[in-house]
Amino acid sequence: MKVVPIPGGQFVENCYLVIDEDARACAVIDPGEQAGLILHALRASGATPAGIWLTHAHLDHVLGVPRLAAETGAPVFLHPADRPLYDAVPDQAAWFGLEADPLAPPDRTLAAGDRLRVGGLELEVRHAPGHSPGHVVFVAPGAVFGGDVLFQGSIGRTDLPGGDLDALRESIARELLVLPDSTIVYPGHGPATTIGAERRTNPFLADLRRSA
Repeated sequence: MKVVPIPGGQFVENCYLVIDEDARACAVIDPGEQAGLILHALRASGATPAGIWLTHAHLDHVLGVPRLAAETGAPVFLHPADRPLYDAVPDQAAWFGLEADPLAPPDRTLAAGDRLRVGGLELEVRHAPGHSPGHVVFVAPGAVFGGDVLFQGSIGRTDLPGGDLDALRESIARELLVLPDSTIVYPGHGPATTIGAERRTNPFLADLRRSA
């Protein structure tokens, strides 16, 4: 598995290409503002996208969806509990003084326990609400693509519509802290980290560590 991080845009959001180099296939996770940059990286990789996978539907993680879907033909995957946010992208944009057109409906729904394939790679979908109701993470051997659930030294914000701090903490304990310490966390913003590093040092997880 090759992972290509593509940070960009005013929100400095991380899009990821998850590539099976042997099969020359990939998934595009959370295409944000700079769709042209993402498409350039995609073409440079030589991989064909099997899908556009969304951890959640906040504005900064979906702005590139229309162009990516139009130019690649890849289906868009979203958990149904985040469909209201997805449909409200123009309203989300207005909160930040931006403009965005409505998005076409997603092509596929995600559910906890789904297994998504990219060439010979298989990733598990885990439902991790709290930052948003339909937030999911994608777990691969040795790695998790965590969206805005867990960051280096921090956790996702819960002051946006649909946020729930208790649910977020429960999601982290249930879906992420059960993973091996060596698991690399590829977050929606900021640098990669590991489950072990966050278990040991993240101040927002201190009581979760004690109760684990």
